[in-house]
Amino acid sequence: MAQGYLQVDVVSDTNNFPITDAKISIAKTEEPDTILEELTTNSSGQTENIALDAPPLELSLNPGEARPYAEYTIRIVAPGYEPLVISGSEILAESTSFQGARLIPLSQAEGAEEDIVIPDHTLYGSFPPKIAESEIKPMGESGEIVLSRVVVPQTVVVHDGVPSDSSAKNYYVPYRDYIKNVASSEIYATWPQSSITANVLAIMSFTLNRVYTEWYRNKGYDFTITSSTAYDHKWIFGRNIYESISVVVDDIFDSFLSRPEVKQPILTQYCDGRQVTCPGWMTQWGSCDLGERGYSPIEILRYFYGDDMYINTAEQISGIPASWPGENLTIGSSGNKVQQIQEQLDTVATIYTAIPRIRPDGIYGQATANAVEAFQSIFGLPVTGVVDFATWYKISHIYVGITRIAELNS
Repeated sequence: MAQGYLQVDVVSDTNNFPITDAKISIAKTEEPDTILEELTTNSSGQTENIALDAPPLELSLNPGEARPYAEYTIRIVAPGYEPLVISGSEILAESTSFQGARLIPLSQAEGAEEDIVIPDHTLYGSFPPKIAESEIKPMGESGEIVLSRVVVPQTVVVHDGVPSDSSAKNYYVPYRDYIKNVASSEIYATWPQSSITANVLAIMSFTLNRVYTEWYRNKGYDFTITSSTAYDHKWIFGRNIYESISVVVDDIFDSFLSRPEVKQPILTQYCDGRQVTCPGWMTQWGSCDLGERGYSPIEILRYFYGDDMYINTAEQISGIPASWPGENLTIGSSGNKVQQIQEQLDTVATIYTAIPRIRPDGIYGQATANAVEAFQSIFGLPVTGVVDFATWYKISHIYVGITRIAELNS
């Protein structure tokens, strides 16, 4: 029996603040009454990283009938909050999983979300295949509205069902969180990094096509994208995400796929390649195989979509206080960009108290590096003490999350 790793992150549903001293018990979903671990969250609302049994690694690297992950049930209680049970959290061999949990205060518990049940992973379970569409949408139709340029949205509105199901709920999800959720639902975190990156690029390009063309809003709907595999991607409310996938998304979340002379992101469709075949599209298992054979992300994508596919970068990222300066900030850096990130980081430190407070003076010294290291450790980034692209936008993302609650939840 192999082992995977789990960390539980608990925040308040009302303000995204971490919940300290939440009590957490973990059991196998098949044996929910046999408690394997009992944990308590720290000042950052996080548990320690614990090892749990998982099926052999090989099962997630080759298509087969056996389930390649173990399922665990997580029970969370904290004073002043509704208890929460999450069933089916998936643990893969040699992979770290982050199980987020949003607790609802007792004062707001009326009509609260029910306990979370995470369904089968799409590579293991049975889900409707994608209904084929044109990868490039016609422009200039009467009454059609499209964006003038490709912008990474702050939030996407996910319709949790097929488009025509008016009873399905809409969820407001930060863009990066949406991509991480879909990738964790549709590929395995054990795959080669190049395979993960190729799939993440395909997921992001597809999603940005839906954003750019206002696809569903032009049809009279009030959402960006659905959680139906027949129409879009599998997004699962409350599911766990994986560190290897999260790191890739944070590094490249402003990217999408392009073809020459085509302004819109390409609607990159795909299938698993085992249960469903799809000539001309990427197959997920095929991408895993190519990654194991040493193909780069763009080589994987061109293998399936053709040699005229390119990786592009969005012109703008919405909803952030200041844009990436274009170079890493490290000890010795100075100026307005340093002061901006210091101000955001110090605000985050008032809530995440494991991060040391700093004085925003525009000079990147050891104190700033120490605060950056603490931030990176808490939020699953490589701990370098350097503000690179991923760290810059993660700090901004967390800052926005704790200072613009009303905007995010509107």
